[in-house]
Amino acid sequence: MTYALAALGAISILLAANAHRPRRRHPSTLVPSFFAGWLTIELAPHLLVAEVAGLGILVAYGGLEGWPGRVGLVTGLLGATGTAATIVAARRTTVTLRDSGVPLDLDPDDAPRYPRAHLVLPVLCFLPRRGVKAERNIVYREEGRLRLKLDVYRPAEDGRLRPGLMQIHGGAWVIGDKREQGLPLLNHMAVQGWVGFNVNYRLSPRATWPEHLIDLKHFIAWYRENAESYGADPDFLCVTGGSAGGHLAAMVALSANVPEFQPGFEDVDTSVRGAVPFYGVYDFVEPGPWSVPMGATPLVERALMKRSFADEPEAFAKASPVSYLSPDAPPFFVIHGSHDSLIPVEEARRFVEKLRDVSESPVIYAEMKGGQHAFDVFPSYRTARVVEGVERYLTGLHRQYLEGARRPSVPDEVSRSVG
Repeated sequence: MTYALAALGAISILLAANAHRPRRRHPSTLVPSFFAGWLTIELAPHLLVAEVAGLGILVAYGGLEGWPGRVGLVTGLLGATGTAATIVAARRTTVTLRDSGVPLDLDPDDAPRYPRAHLVLPVLCFLPRRGVKAERNIVYREEGRLRLKLDVYRPAEDGRLRPGLMQIHGGAWVIGDKREQGLPLLNHMAVQGWVGFNVNYRLSPRATWPEHLIDLKHFIAWYRENAESYGADPDFLCVTGGSAGGHLAAMVALSANVPEFQPGFEDVDTSVRGAVPFYGVYDFVEPGPWSVPMGATPLVERALMKRSFADEPEAFAKASPVSYLSPDAPPFFVIHGSHDSLIPVEEARRFVEKLRDVSESPVIYAEMKGGQHAFDVFPSYRTARVVEGVERYLTGLHRQYLEGARRPSVPDEVSRSVG
């Protein structure tokens, strides 16, 4: 038992250290560091209980009889302390959202909070919440052998036409599915009277840019024609997504009605009313936080674009959201984790700065202190507060739409400060 206690202590302190300082530079450690940090940070309460219980059991069964066990107990307690610190950081999410200007107090009396049961048993997020009806595998685009599908999350009770939300999954443009991401947000939005559409699109390497974006524009065309059948307002649609989905959400929002991205349906209005990208990539050309431009990486060059960055940099610029900034951009609520080891937080900061310099609509930025990439996949405490903040923000935009506001503003706020 003494060596088991030493091993547990070593694992505990390594997990805590990686969560606070994730490895970002070397490719061999990048992905393992991300997964370890992701699970440690977003399941920190569960991990803390397991660490303390494991240490107690091993001590009770003789783990302190040798010096390795005593060292293991000390390192294990230090690791548990580090895990507790990640919980404290997550608890500051509400403060971060308020400092960023998110209107958390909009209709506070009739806004149900995220269910605690999901925080205890995260697997519950994969099931529709009470009062939510899920309709799966609806085909929105069919051409030859191509059949693209979506899932709909909407209130179980029929009523007036409701606002729509398009969710775009991530997965580095090569993996991912509508069944895996965005579920905590879509369930909560449906409880609050929204209709959510979790949309699949073609993936690389089979698909070549801009086929991914064209698919999503096809969804918007489908939405304009079919939204009322699902209780949604065809004239009001917002978009969200994380990682590659964050990149695509920003592209959808900023490239409205660009003919190149909607061949054969150029006359369809593909604009959206608001965008909430999570931890996305926004610039393939300028290196920024990377040692080389994101467009020059093998993933983007060979799988996504199938072009040489050195020979055709303009093609990579046309795939970058920063190339489509304009005064007419819709409102943005950009969200990123400060400890993101896959897409450094500096990527979001520079995008927000450039967008604010150009856009006449509000641009809110919330930086999740201690948050890893893909933090919102799990219904953690941080996820719950962010989901509530996104719903309050989008509900405010929808209210302004119903009131006939000529140009949206930050609901009940005027601040544009970075959190």
